[in-house]
Amino acid sequence: MSSAAAAAQPSNQQLLATFQAMKQELNGIASKIGELEMDRDEHQLVIDTISGMSGDRKCFRLVGGILVERTVKDVLPLVKGNQQGINTTLQQLLATYKKKEEAMVAFQKESGVKISQV
Repeated sequence: MSSAAAAAQPSNQQLLATFQAMKQELNGIASKIGELEMDRDEHQLVIDTISGMSGDRKCFRLVGGILVERTVKDVLPLVKGNQQGINTTLQQLLATYKKKEEAMVAFQKESGVKISQV
């Protein structure tokens, strides 16, 4: 084996650093997925609560840190729209997570990185 071929081979520390970066990225995505799932559930709770109310009933909504008075008929479509946006983003993040996870598993196999359970 020539010195040029040895230099092209990544060291164990480089492989480990790459693997840890991939794992950290997955953890970040998983954390964001958890946050969005909580937001989606909170939106669903609000939708379930105000759906049965009269459309003219007063309703308060927090917008940019300011509590704004509206009616149920004004707020309900906005909350439903926000929930749809959260669901869309959540689906995209789940797909990204799956791709990154597959890439990490492929990297593990090709580089021979093994995780020991301590």
